[in-house]
Amino acid sequence: MRAYAANVYTTVVEELMKGKQRKFIAVEQEFFRLWWDGVATDRHKQQVHQLLQEGRLEFVIGGQVMHDEAVTLIDDQILQLTEGHGFLYETFGIRPQFSWHVDPFGASATTPTLFALAGFNAHLISRIDYDLKADMQKNKKLQFVWQGSPSLSERQEIFTHVMDQYSYCTPSQIPFSNRSGFYWNGIATFPDPPKDGVYPNMSLPVTDTNIHLYAQTMVANIKERAAWFRTTDVLWPWGCDKQFFNASVQYSNMDLLLDYINKHSDEFGVTVQYATVGDYFQAVYSRNLTWEIRNSQDFLPYSTESFQAWTGFYTSRSTLKGIARRASSLLYAGESFFTQYVWKHPESSICKCGALRQLQSLRWAVSEVQHHDGITGTESPKVKDMYMNNLMYGMFNVKKLMASIILDVNNAKKNGEVYSSVYVKDSGTPGATDVDQYVVVYNPLAWNITTFVTVSVSRLEMSVYDELGHSVPAQVQSSTESHSTYDLYILVEISGLSYRKYNVKPLNGKQSAFIGKSVKYKRKDITRADQQSQQLLPVVNNCYQVSFDQSTNLMHSITERETNQTVQLTQEFLEYHVNGDVMKGPISDNYLFAPNASAVPVSKAVGLEVVSGNLMTEIRQYFYSNITSQDYVYAVYTRMYTVPEGYEGHLLCHRIEQEYSVGPLELNREAVLRTSTNLNTRQLLYTDSNGYQIQKRQFKAYENNTVARNYYPMVQTAYIEDDTTRLMLLAERAHGVSSQGNGQVEVMLHRRLWNNLQWDLNYNLTLNDSSVVRPVIWLILGTKAVTNILYRTSGLALEHRPVVFFGALSGDKPKLPGQLQNSVHGSPVTVPPNLHLQTLSIPGWRYSSNHGEQVRSVRVGKQKEGDADFSRVLLRIRHLYEVGEDPVLSQPVMINLKSLLKGLGSVMVVEERSLTGTWDVKTLKRWKWKTSQYPSKGFSNSTKTSENFIVTVHPKEIRTFFVYFQGQ
Repeated sequence: MRAYAANVYTTVVEELMKGKQRKFIAVEQEFFRLWWDGVATDRHKQQVHQLLQEGRLEFVIGGQVMHDEAVTLIDDQILQLTEGHGFLYETFGIRPQFSWHVDPFGASATTPTLFALAGFNAHLISRIDYDLKADMQKNKKLQFVWQGSPSLSERQEIFTHVMDQYSYCTPSQIPFSNRSGFYWNGIATFPDPPKDGVYPNMSLPVTDTNIHLYAQTMVANIKERAAWFRTTDVLWPWGCDKQFFNASVQYSNMDLLLDYINKHSDEFGVTVQYATVGDYFQAVYSRNLTWEIRNSQDFLPYSTESFQAWTGFYTSRSTLKGIARRASSLLYAGESFFTQYVWKHPESSICKCGALRQLQSLRWAVSEVQHHDGITGTESPKVKDMYMNNLMYGMFNVKKLMASIILDVNNAKKNGEVYSSVYVKDSGTPGATDVDQYVVVYNPLAWNITTFVTVSVSRLEMSVYDELGHSVPAQVQSSTESHSTYDLYILVEISGLSYRKYNVKPLNGKQSAFIGKSVKYKRKDITRADQQSQQLLPVVNNCYQVSFDQSTNLMHSITERETNQTVQLTQEFLEYHVNGDVMKGPISDNYLFAPNASAVPVSKAVGLEVVSGNLMTEIRQYFYSNITSQDYVYAVYTRMYTVPEGYEGHLLCHRIEQEYSVGPLELNREAVLRTSTNLNTRQLLYTDSNGYQIQKRQFKAYENNTVARNYYPMVQTAYIEDDTTRLMLLAERAHGVSSQGNGQVEVMLHRRLWNNLQWDLNYNLTLNDSSVVRPVIWLILGTKAVTNILYRTSGLALEHRPVVFFGALSGDKPKLPGQLQNSVHGSPVTVPPNLHLQTLSIPGWRYSSNHGEQVRSVRVGKQKEGDADFSRVLLRIRHLYEVGEDPVLSQPVMINLKSLLKGLGSVMVVEERSLTGTWDVKTLKRWKWKTSQYPSKGFSNSTKTSENFIVTVHPKEIRTFFVYFQGQ
């Protein structure tokens, strides 16, 4: 910020004011907002307003960051885009209309849909596979109309421009000097800029003697590029990473060069002008050509040459990836919790502005980590620590807010309960001891859920009661994490967006929780296993029988009980060994994955312990490097649930939950869990794209580096299948995933690397990650029809697990409240199983929904005043299914927003908005690019406005609304 970003905005704004012809584009709002709030003078601010009105400063994308496309979740992409767009619209009355996704490592097919829904007219990407780019370039196919979603197809298509081989940086070689050209800034130095203004590596200045040579070099490059595109307009990006921090020297040299070329345009055959991305796309659009359509195939993975497959970052810094997702999920819960509180308890004692600031701290943290060098794990340890600290701080704030809401609402009831404290699981407070404790559990999903929550307790004999004093099914057993505590599993049944309280007491009377009994089996040497005398140990619930081979202690098969179909299924941990010396060959680093050879099995011996109880059986497998090793390197905890009569246990029964413990790894090892089945999958793999849609991944053989180039990102889902049966994997953080053999799927869980590549050493990008990671994956096995019904809701149930709080009651032995309370807190908000309530929040933006009004208030300087607006509620609803995916669930759904939200109050007004809220959909008219499918060019306007609060949501739609309730 201090060495570079602040100086870009300060000097660029000053320089733009000095020449009417000069222009500039800016992307990431996080840096801009830090400058705007902390550095910019009033004069700078006035100049920014003027430059935006004149179209000489243009914000493109306009999110908080330029998000990664491979390992991010669609919810978080939308969050960070909404966060930036809200600021820009509130402050300047402007709405970005073009993208500039030049740096993410590969391009997802979710992004074009996202940007179309946000009202963009064109999309721009750069990093795609090197051989594919060369081919597209040669055939003038770098521009096309992309229909990223098969279900939304032409309704949300977008014109897409792929940058040519020079990408987003100006080529710096100049044939007439051994100094670089075109980068007159040089390199920023920190913390002390040079007194004489001479920075390292400043390019050769433009002078009378070299201006003709400079012009020839630039024109030659422009003409080379012109041959790769269909129109005579060439986009020539001027700049690169960390440029324009010293804009006066940059613009003065650019001015000279552009003037010279234009004065000699007859000789050169080229005219040049300063432009924004919008200017370029406007020029191409007005040519009125007919463009090819690209379907929903993405551009992943991304390789820059055959041994440079950028597939390592799908797993790099797994801990950060996990925390980023927990933070996102907590934010989702906190937003709906706070929104309900504001509308149901208007006379509340909690300061709303302070509460909003607590939520905003987590919005910022979750937004910033979506950066393409954030959640990707491609940052230095220092920057990773910053992301982690900001996430932890934001999570702490939101937990504190939720706890104070619970306290406020419950103490307001005056029914004899006094909460002395409400705190959260990981705030370091000891688990339930001899005192009575309340466990408060919030379900952040708009569906009724039945699931287990885990609480750490200090003894085996416990009882659990609900608010009415009825006994609640629970199971206590030894903990996998600690020798001094036990894990208490409580079966919770909670309506949508509601919370319930459970009382955990030391045992009194006979109503005890079930106790899980442990049986330990002898450690087995798997290299000497006797295949002849196969003895199987079955573990059964209502949906599956999972069998373990007692000669190896490994999983052997899973039987799906409804169809009685058995799939042979084994799991093993392997490691890819990678090279750390650039003199000896290709290396792996934070970005790249370059294995030396096939993966090597890590353990020769496996220990087994089975903890079984009436509600759950946990199979604990410990993997040792050999039969005599003291410590295990890897562990798998597999949990199967049995739901008692009278509970809706469909989802719970169908998941086989696995938690892994991996690490610390040895250096230059990449750890995978390989699941091998007897399904004839023809090596086809399916992976999700940002938790939004599914991509089909056909195994491709390459001359070199085939293993790494067949790795794909799994953000939430991956599966393999044969003609009848499907094995699904659901994840709570991103991983690399691949199918390296028929019937196989392997997930990369962890990486620890070191190499001596100078660039990696300079930026501390060697990924010497010695942590232990504990990711969770849910397995679902069944027919395609059954898994289709289960996996969308299950994936979201894993993503948005209930939030658990503890409340200690003050006073000696409180009695359970005599009068019957409403046993569920909150009026449930529920949507059908094929819809997902994706957002329910109070954004706080003060902008007017009427565009004309908003622009006027910005012009007269009104937008600076006032508190946050608490009257506007942001609601998003997403249809989870594709057209034709399921006979029932793929149907459009009619939903009455007034009755959906009646628990919050009486809905008075609903306005349908663009994805990030800044457009009224009735006035949003995107450019319609001509395609063979639709020859006439015009504006595309796809709105189906709601009549009397009833909305029909079609497959894969994400609908965004502002909702206003009757004031109280």
